[in-house]
Amino acid sequence: MVNRVEREAAVRRILEQTPPQVPAGLYDAAVRRGARMLRRRTLARRALWLLLCAAAVAFTVWALTVRPWAEPPSQTTPPVTDW
Repeated sequence: MVNRVEREAAVRRILEQTPPQVPAGLYDAAVRRGARMLRRRTLARRALWLLLCAAAVAFTVWALTVRPWAEPPSQTTPPVTDW
């Protein structure tokens, strides 16, 4: 196992060297890719919020029309008449 002093010396040697040459269009391609990823994330986030709001509205309309909390009328016993 390499001790701490040797690791620090190795890191210093690497950092003191001149930076490696990067292909000419790499930076521009990375910027374009990052911008594209941000646009896609923003679009996906907006679409999910829109879907969530539409689901909430649909559930509210359904609940107001069906009224699942109300007890349904009993149909097993005929109405009582002539008492």
